[in-house]
Amino acid sequence: MNNEIEIQGYCDERFTNVKEIFAENFKLGLDVGASLAVTLEGEFIIDLWGGYADAAKTRLWEQDTIINVFSTTKIMVTICTLMCVDRGLLDLDAPVAKYWPEFAQNGKEELPVRYLLSHTSGLSGWSEKFPMEGLYDWNLCVTKLAAQKPWWKPGTKSGYHLVTYGYLLGELIRRVTGKSVGTFFREEVAEPLNADFHIGLSQENDPRVADLIPAKLPLLLRILGSPLFQKLLWYNLAIKTLSKPDYSKIVDATRTRAWRAAEIPAANGHGNARSIARIGAALACGGELDGVRILSPSIIEKALEEQSYGKDAVLLSPIRFGLGFGLPCKEVPFPHPRTLFWGGMGGSLMVMDLDAKMSLGFAMNKMSAEILMDLRKVRFFDALTKAFDAL
Repeated sequence: MNNEIEIQGYCDERFTNVKEIFAENFKLGLDVGASLAVTLEGEFIIDLWGGYADAAKTRLWEQDTIINVFSTTKIMVTICTLMCVDRGLLDLDAPVAKYWPEFAQNGKEELPVRYLLSHTSGLSGWSEKFPMEGLYDWNLCVTKLAAQKPWWKPGTKSGYHLVTYGYLLGELIRRVTGKSVGTFFREEVAEPLNADFHIGLSQENDPRVADLIPAKLPLLLRILGSPLFQKLLWYNLAIKTLSKPDYSKIVDATRTRAWRAAEIPAANGHGNARSIARIGAALACGGELDGVRILSPSIIEKALEEQSYGKDAVLLSPIRFGLGFGLPCKEVPFPHPRTLFWGGMGGSLMVMDLDAKMSLGFAMNKMSAEILMDLRKVRFFDALTKAFDAL
C-alpha cells in the first residue's frame, strides 16, 4: 500500500509552509485523517484535508467529512449564550435562578450567570452516579445540577466544567428562548453562516462521520473511574469530575446513533475545520461575516475580560478564562493578546485572533493525550507565525 497521503483543498501560496507542516504530520504519524482551515479577514486562506476517516484506512477523509470534536463544542454554546446576553435575554450578573428557578437550591440562589461561563460555579461534575447513557437524557442532567451543592465556593477558582458546561448554559438558553441549544445554534448560527457544524446530528449525516482513534487518555479515564482509585482520591476535584458518569468508554460511544443524536453541548458537536473556522471568522471580524451578524463588537470585547486565572482545579494546569473562552497567558501564549480559543479532547481546536482578524479550525481523528496544545498545533502556529511575519 502506498503510504503517501494526498493533501486536498486550497492553500494561499503565501502559506505553503503551513500546508507542508500539515502534510508532514501524516508522515510523522501524528495524524491519520484531519482537516485544517484558516481565514483572514473572513476569507479562507487555507482549507485542507487528507488521510483516512478510520483507523483501518479503508475510508478516505473527504471534503465533507465531519467528526466529533468534543470540547470545541463549548465555544458554540458560548456563542449562543453571548447572543442571548447581547439580545437582553440574559444578564451576566443576574442570578441563574432568575431564569431557572429550580437552580436556587443548596446555596446557589445568588450564583450569577457569568460563573457558568468562567467554569467557576463549583459544578464541574455530578455528585450522583448515573450511567453515561444518562447524558442522552436532558431533563435528568439538568435536574441533578439544579439540586446539587457546589463543590467549592463559587467564584473563587476555576474547575473545568467538563460536560456540565453545556447542560448549565444550554438550559439557560432553553429557558429564555424556548429552544434547545442544538436548535438555537442551528437556526441562529450554523445555517445563517452556512457552517457544517451540528449539536445533535441527524442520521442522514452518519456516513460522513469519521471514527475517532483513541490515544492514552481513555485508558487514563478508566483508571480514574475505577472504584479503588476513586476511594483513595475522592477529595480530588479532577477525580470527582471525571468519574460521574464513567467516561472510560466515551470514544466508543461517539460511534453510536444515540450519542450523535443527543444534544451534549459540551462534548458531542460534529464538524470539520472549515465549519469551525467559518464560525470563528464571524467573531474574528467583529461579530459579522458576509452580512450575517451574530454578535455585537461590544459583547466580543466583554468576552475578552479575564474572569479567572490560575491552576484549574480539574485540568490541574494554569488556565486564563474569559467569558466562555480561553485567553492567552504565559503558559498558553498566542501572538496577539486579543485572542479567544478553546479545543477538544484529543486535539481539535478553534482560535479567533481579533487583532489579525484571523480564525483557525482543526479537526482530526487521531487523538492526542495532551490537554491543550499538542505537537500538531504548536507546529501549525509556528508555521503560521512565520508566514505572517513574512507578509
